Amino acid sequence: MILLERIANIFPEQGDIPAEFRLEAPIHQKEYLVDGELRQWEGARHTVLSPVCVRTDEGITPVEIGSYPLAGESAATEALRAALDAYDNGRGEWPTMSVRGRIRCVEDFTARMIARKPEVVKLLMWEIGKTYADSEKEFDRTVEYIYATVDALKDLDRDGSRFKIEQGIIAQIRRAPLGVVLCMGPFNYPLNETFTTLIPALIMGNTVLFKPPKHGTLLFYPLLEAFRSAFPRGVVNTLYGRGNTVVPALMASGKINALALIGSSKVADQLKKQHPKVNRLRAILGLDAKNLAILLDDADVELAVRECLLGTLSFNGQRCTAIKMIFVHRTIADAFLKRFTEAVNELKFGMPWEKGVFITPLPEPNKPAYLKSCLDDALANGAAILNEGGGTIHHTFVYPAVVYPVNDRMKLYREEQFGPVIPVIPFEDIETPVAYLIDSDHGQQVSVFGRDPSRLARLIDPLVNQVCRVNINSQCQRGPDTLPFTGRKDSAEGTLSVSDALRAFSIRTLVAAKQTEENKDILNAIVNEHQSKFLSTQFIF
Repeated sequence: MILLERIANIFPEQGDIPAEFRLEAPIHQKEYLVDGELRQWEGARHTVLSPVCVRTDEGITPVEIGSYPLAGESAATEALRAALDAYDNGRGEWPTMSVRGRIRCVEDFTARMIARKPEVVKLLMWEIGKTYADSEKEFDRTVEYIYATVDALKDLDRDGSRFKIEQGIIAQIRRAPLGVVLCMGPFNYPLNETFTTLIPALIMGNTVLFKPPKHGTLLFYPLLEAFRSAFPRGVVNTLYGRGNTVVPALMASGKINALALIGSSKVADQLKKQHPKVNRLRAILGLDAKNLAILLDDADVELAVRECLLGTLSFNGQRCTAIKMIFVHRTIADAFLKRFTEAVNELKFGMPWEKGVFITPLPEPNKPAYLKSCLDDALANGAAILNEGGGTIHHTFVYPAVVYPVNDRMKLYREEQFGPVIPVIPFEDIETPVAYLIDSDHGQQVSVFGRDPSRLARLIDPLVNQVCRVNINSQCQRGPDTLPFTGRKDSAEGTLSVSDALRAFSIRTLVAAKQTEENKDILNAIVNEHQSKFLSTQFIF
């Protein structure tokens, strides 16, 4: 069967879906979590359609997964009030709880979460079209992240368990929460990326308003009871509905102390402007990126093909860390493109439950049309699609397209495509890709491929001042989670890693006293009699 026929036949009939991967029935979520209660929602609802379609007598139809509450401003205000009451200006049970106590709650939640793994993984696959294998990896990586966060907090707390004496002042320095945090995660890693902000925010003593992404909402439904049971009332509150409906009033209230958003810089700019006291708002943002791969003339072509394949097309290129543009030295362009297009067309594509599948349907309904507009624009401005079948669209599925040569007249030159379209640009002078990075609005990562240490060294020094991670002979990526994850320009604000996130959602606070005998007696009494959870020398193992 030729490639185009295989693409045309990608979607199965309902009966062809393996039993272990089927959804028995649509999941119609009627509950939302506010103030420690799973409340019933009786209002409007949003129907969730999967990017996976099936063949029926009426034609190819998306599978209905279920629905969730489509709440409005009043429900958002209700959730905000619950979070404010739970925080109680820093006097609530959660912000004044000992670090040891908060760790116990997070560990309790994690155990409850693990018990719901099969449901969460299956919903993750159906909602965003991620392969079943990668959905399992995302769940497992999230659990590992939580455990690593707990360990990092223990280290942080141990560092703060001693007193310092400087210039006649006795002080103990620890980290305290910020207040109410609004967490908004992305659709491409709805569980993992959301929890990389949600868990650090919680474990540091903040109360949270949690808004799931539009695509990837139902997968959190099995976890609502875990949140309710593991944390004191009002500590975790869920928001459902359109972001432009439920979020503006929250920001305009001035009661949000920290905004954690993994999404677009445009949305982040709008939200920050809606806050009346922006100097009181801590922003932790993971935003747009247009990461480059730069292939020098001495690059190992086979290695570059392997890494660029993963970098551009893992999860269909729907990653902020994906390689969104390849600059290849003209002397090796033909050799690279020949092998690269062959490798692209060797990738297995199909339904997300198929073993070894790499390219799957896209969850954003408007994405195929947008990618087509990018391809049409590129073709009109002198580029060609190099791989057979590249850019073929079949309902929610888009076959990867290698586009060459791209120039500055094309949309693909500047816009973040966030999908399986791979722009390639030839260059002769290394200043060409470097100038692109300098002029870019983005500054997350770059991958450089070459063999000469001295040439690579000369590139590293200027590149680290344009992006926040330079990858040598390897794809752009986030992990390991212990490494800093951030960006320059419009790509990020704040730094996320296991330890950096704990600092991002807290502030250094200290108790200090002059070194007098009376004060020493007071401090000793408080510590020895365990009268304070903050002022303490207890050591968490």
